[in-house]
Amino acid sequence: MIENKFEMLIVNFARPQAGPPRRTICNSRRNAFTLIELVVVIFIISIATALIMPSFWDGGEGGLKTETRRIANTMRYIYDEAVNRKQTYLFEIDLDSESWRFASEKESRRFLMKREVEIKDVLVPSLGEVSRGKVTIAFGPMGPEEPIILHLLKDRWEYTIIFNHLNGRAKILEGYIL
Repeated sequence: MIENKFEMLIVNFARPQAGPPRRTICNSRRNAFTLIELVVVIFIISIATALIMPSFWDGGEGGLKTETRRIANTMRYIYDEAVNRKQTYLFEIDLDSESWRFASEKESRRFLMKREVEIKDVLVPSLGEVSRGKVTIAFGPMGPEEPIILHLLKDRWEYTIIFNHLNGRAKILEGYIL
């Protein structure tokens, strides 16, 4: 038998209680996500989607602008390198394979047109308008000898690159400009 109140307390504490188990606040919270957790996960997913999806949703003009800038920047680079290093660089545009490249004694790079962008034609005063084959332009220590105009096309959009042979600047214009 129980001799004192302390033993009675120990026995009551150790004896399992009859009836359903009592739910505590800690147990009920772990069965579901909190509203803040759900909002954070949805926010992270939406940020990832916003960063990834624009490359898949390109309606046409974005890829054309990017390719136009890439060619214009390369022409500026070739001009600057030829003038600063006093070397001759060759800039070659292959209208049939939709590619372009540049080469010098020490470096050479080839680029393919991206995202269904095509070079419609190249205008050089000594050659006229060229829409097939290859066009090779020499960038000497004084830059190219004549201005260069390139027309790029994708779907219904067109862009024009006008390269100034005197100062090495390229101007990008929307539309077909002569």
